[in-house]
Amino acid sequence: MADIRVICAIGQRGQLGLHGRLPWEGNTEPDYVADVARFFELSRGHVLLVGPRTYASVPAFAFEDRTIVEIRSSMRPQDVIEKYAGRVIIVGGGPPVYAAYAPLIRHWDINRLPYDGEADRWFDPQWLVASRD
Repeated sequence: MADIRVICAIGQRGQLGLHGRLPWEGNTEPDYVADVARFFELSRGHVLLVGPRTYASVPAFAFEDRTIVEIRSSMRPQDVIEKYAGRVIIVGGGPPVYAAYAPLIRHWDINRLPYDGEADRWFDPQWLVASRD
């Protein structure tokens, strides 16, 4: 079985996104800065699968020390994963990406941030128990 993981942050009530971005994006308080640094440290050297919106937001430096792959809904998750056999694969993005890959994910690394504001995208606990085919 491939080593497929998620590294994500959620707000206090499971908030994931707001208007196509992280609800806390740009927050310079220590918890938020540490979360971003932790993500880049944990993903270094690995394959990062992300949807188009997330791909467009990846900073240039991140392409230097990880393989970043833009995925589309028309791509079968199993086919994408097969291309990176033997590598750690980290699935990033948002609800559509997590929902598509959930049955294949072995490890969920979820960091709860102190954010408790508005959101239009939420973490779905059902992803954690999605059945494997």
